Amino acid sequence: MSEIHGLAVHAAGAQLLPYKYDPGELKANEVEVKISHCGVSYCDVHLIDNDWGVSKYPFIPGHEVIGSVVAVGSGVKDRTVGERVGIGWQADSCGICEWCRRGDEHLCAQSQPTSIGRNGGFAERIRVNSKFSIPVPKALESESAAPLLCAGITVYNPLRNHGVRPSSRVGVIGIGGLGHLGLQFAKAFGAEVTAFSTSKDKEEETKSLGAHHFVHTRDTGALKKVAGTFDLLISTVNGEQDWQGYVNALRPKGSLCLVGYAPSVVQIQPASIINGQRGVHGNAVGSPRDLQEMLDVAARHGVKAITERFAMAKVNDAIAKVKKNQVRYRAVLAN
Repeated sequence: MSEIHGLAVHAAGAQLLPYKYDPGELKANEVEVKISHCGVSYCDVHLIDNDWGVSKYPFIPGHEVIGSVVAVGSGVKDRTVGERVGIGWQADSCGICEWCRRGDEHLCAQSQPTSIGRNGGFAERIRVNSKFSIPVPKALESESAAPLLCAGITVYNPLRNHGVRPSSRVGVIGIGGLGHLGLQFAKAFGAEVTAFSTSKDKEEETKSLGAHHFVHTRDTGALKKVAGTFDLLISTVNGEQDWQGYVNALRPKGSLCLVGYAPSVVQIQPASIINGQRGVHGNAVGSPRDLQEMLDVAARHGVKAITERFAMAKVNDAIAKVKKNQVRYRAVLAN
């Protein structure tokens, strides 16, 4: 195939510019996907700005990809040309370690992110290990499905891994790009759902997304009123929080799961988790198996991202709005 054209960042914090690269020969286990849509995640902003110290320039960001398979490697048996697939945070893994053999490829020590050390989805095409290209159910529209590949799985997996069921009481902290999907998935699991937000004006919208209750976290004493209430709290926020207050809001054996990157140390009183056997956990994306299950659940239950569309060429406009938290709730680029 010919060289691939995309939009790359050449230095930390710089504007993205047109860029092309030669992907070389298609490997036996790879697929090449023609991209129709790609979500813009705040993780892309972190990589563009090199906030995590792992970015290598130039590179093409983007890891919430939807597109159609246009070529398959000689060893690929599970994908066909023309098939619509999604690609998330991960493009490859070692395939032989303990975690890969268990079907937890996202925990592989040699996990290859889609846009770290390689070129991602702000482009016309992309190549990945076929295992990490996930068939997209027909019921899902590409634009609203793209953010599910990272944001969606990030909030879906805690619900699944913590055994949420109709008797569970679940809270979602922060109603943004991840949180608005967390509410929908928690509703799909049949749980009693509470939205936690600093924005009082989001209350009605959270109810339409599946929340039964709303807690305005700027209200003094709001957390104390729900002490001992929740089986699972999922925190999607990146800012400072009353972490102890949220731990106190857990029922015995309840869990606080962090999926947003808190800016500093999370301080918890040991007695508050020892007594009541409470836990504080983290979650990052999921395996190909998890992604397929999540997409199937989204298709059956009508879970979809609320999006704002930008032409691929307008990627810098999209990134600027994401940085300023002006997108409600996910920016998606369209080719």
